[in-house]
Amino acid sequence: MAYQQTVASPAAVSGVGVHTGVKVSLRLAPAPANTGIVFKRTDLEGFAIEARVRNVARVSYATTLMRKGVLISTTEHLLSALAAFEVDNAFVEIDNLELPIIDGSALPFVRLIREAGLKRQRARRKYIKILKPVEVVDGGKRMAVYPSDRFFVTYRILFPHPLIGEQIREYVPGEASYEREIAPARTFGFMEELEALRKMGLIRGGSLENAIVLTRDGVINPEGLRFPDEFCRHKMLDLIGDLALLGHPVIGHVLADRAGHAMHAALATRILADKTAWKLVTGAEVKRPQLDMEPVGVVA
Repeated sequence: MAYQQTVASPAAVSGVGVHTGVKVSLRLAPAPANTGIVFKRTDLEGFAIEARVRNVARVSYATTLMRKGVLISTTEHLLSALAAFEVDNAFVEIDNLELPIIDGSALPFVRLIREAGLKRQRARRKYIKILKPVEVVDGGKRMAVYPSDRFFVTYRILFPHPLIGEQIREYVPGEASYEREIAPARTFGFMEELEALRKMGLIRGGSLENAIVLTRDGVINPEGLRFPDEFCRHKMLDLIGDLALLGHPVIGHVLADRAGHAMHAALATRILADKTAWKLVTGAEVKRPQLDMEPVGVVA
């Protein structure tokens, strides 16, 4: 789409934060063109934090934004859904420091955006078109982005677990549906790590209703997995959300090998730092839609 979009009307959802365990209400609201995605802490007089990589504070088990000491945590699932629907501008009002985890996937946020609807705006959308490779390496982990005429992702994970092992998945918008194939994938964790995470002050709101929990040889969730490679799909979901912190959609092939939130943010930071690696282009210069979705009513 050549023009920017916002949501057509407000929509709300509530739940608990997976790490803090606090109750939180979230309201998605329309925003003017060229605003971007802006979080507002309604419990702190509407204190605003832009969803931009410069505001990334922590990337341990979730992506946390901070400005002037004020935090917004676990932003990636909502940002992923907003990117998938090509929502350029929106206010995200929350009354606590962490977004609700709901079922641990992006699907509840997809439904929230569908409830809100979309509204086309007059300003043209701009994209970050990659001109040369940009790479981040950390031991055996690696992330890179390469020039391409469209956005697509290749993700590889490797865990020494019988249900995971090596998983490789490619997501090509236009050939796969984010809503059906990526959004339902849930966050996951290992039973043997739970106590250590709790001692770190994490997963206080975690449960079988909002995460896949793995034993040494299986999962304890009664319903099992939504996909055999749900783990790799969720990593891809996180990546799409973390890349939204660039402020513009990317035109390029993103490759992630055993990465995570920290490397997602590192790649975004490195892209923005190298002005010779990219240029801003308008939607008229983009050959294919960025993210393929089921039809949504758009108000002109």
